Amino acid sequence: MPDPDAPFSALNASQPTRPVPGRVMPGRAGQPPSRTARRRSARRRRRLRRTIVVATVLVGIVVLLAGGGYLYALYRYHQIHKDKVGNLVSEADTKGVNILLIGENCRSCLNGKQANAFGTGSEVGGNRSDVTMLLHLDPATHTASVVSIPRDSFVPIPGTDKANRVDDALNTGPSELVKTIEDDYGIPINHFVGLNFDTFQGVVNSLGGIKMYFPDPVKDAYSGLNIPNPGCHLLNGFQALAVVRARHMYYEVNGQWYYDPTGDISRIHRDHEFLKVLAAEVKPRLHNPLTVNSLLGSIAPDLQVDSGFGLNEMISLVLAFRNVDPATVPTATEPVFEVPGDFTYDGVPGYGSVVFPVSPTDYTLLWQRFGIKTPAIAPGTTVSVLNGSGIAGQAAAVGQALTSLGEHVVNVGNATPSSDPAETIVYYRPGYQKQAMALLPHLSGNAVMGERNLPNGLDLQVVTGTYLSVTGTPASTSATGSSAASSPASGTGTSSATSGAQGQPVPSVDVTPATEPLPSYDPRACPAGMPVTPVS
Repeated sequence: MPDPDAPFSALNASQPTRPVPGRVMPGRAGQPPSRTARRRSARRRRRLRRTIVVATVLVGIVVLLAGGGYLYALYRYHQIHKDKVGNLVSEADTKGVNILLIGENCRSCLNGKQANAFGTGSEVGGNRSDVTMLLHLDPATHTASVVSIPRDSFVPIPGTDKANRVDDALNTGPSELVKTIEDDYGIPINHFVGLNFDTFQGVVNSLGGIKMYFPDPVKDAYSGLNIPNPGCHLLNGFQALAVVRARHMYYEVNGQWYYDPTGDISRIHRDHEFLKVLAAEVKPRLHNPLTVNSLLGSIAPDLQVDSGFGLNEMISLVLAFRNVDPATVPTATEPVFEVPGDFTYDGVPGYGSVVFPVSPTDYTLLWQRFGIKTPAIAPGTTVSVLNGSGIAGQAAAVGQALTSLGEHVVNVGNATPSSDPAETIVYYRPGYQKQAMALLPHLSGNAVMGERNLPNGLDLQVVTGTYLSVTGTPASTSATGSSAASSPASGTGTSSATSGAQGQPVPSVDVTPATEPLPSYDPRACPAGMPVTPVS
């Protein structure tokens, strides 16, 4: 008989396997397993239990982290200063999400530690929006774009029957600035976000500074900017703020200092470039919890948002647009005409430098960027034309031209000129903005619209300005019987002058372009591999 203790491989395979007394052969049905099999089974059960326990713990950790992450976000969200901002529009009524971003220059809002640099609230009173940007987010295409409105744009201020710089609207509060943008530009605003000098510096410092390349030495005594040497420099919060605030900048080329004459317009272009550099610095660091904590800690306490901008929506927007490349986000500036000298309005001097919006270029740009279609002229809308420039016969010529476009002009007359040069304003009564938007693109020159209570049941009132002509195909030659098909903003049909000289042409040399490349002396992203030196 074979040795019962010999390995199975040593047994004669031709012989049948028989049970050995006192032992049970493994694998035999209906009989208990061997000691080895029991040990293997026990090990399998222990591994299974450990796997279940580990999986349970991991799931628990994930749940806790997710909950903890949300609770942390909620904690930071509660630190944000939330204002009840009026005049905001529901996102259900807009194409995408429109956010008004402002950088305010309120001195009384600061922590007081840098009064020597910026002045105190008593020295520099009021609160103005030095930076006014419109951010458009399109969830359908996951794209973003930014358009800036120059701080010195001279536009009607709602509820005042007067015009002023757009940045002055913030003096009354965010609600007034929102209404000014919506009334004068026809752009609905969903949310408001504002930050001050302290917040801006805190963001930069939390990142350990921002690297920017300066092709030439630059300086601005007003903002504190002073870069004595070209190269890639690491800017702290204060120095970065000096860059984005510089409106009186000098640059040096071959030992000679030159002045940048375009002031605020050049500053806007630098701000767009800075934002791209900043976003490129922030994006790869969002995976670092310490950086995120530092960044949120520096932003939240001084950030100002409308109370309807909820945490869940913020998170959804971040997730939806997290893959947007900052370098490819299109930026533009509202085209404007720079009024030379110290502006006088309603007989009051001292307004300083102001700019007028340029129609139809500015509205074509803005409405296209925000997916707003130019309305058609509505038959029966009553229009009055008043001569606000003092140019002889202007109101009659403009009235005749608008009539040929299909507008129902009920009377022409005179108004007291408010300035020289004067700005054309299309006033509309409450509820008639679309009718004003249909008319405005036909006014070539310096033109803007604004809401006002009008007399005698009028729907629209055109107060003419110095630089003005009416363009478009007369309604009688239009296949549809309206001028909408030939609107300059719609880009269809053939536009032509419909009347004689109604005003002076806008000097093209003084009209700022919507987009232009950075000049050679402006700061920008550092080239790859260039050594970085801190600004002393």
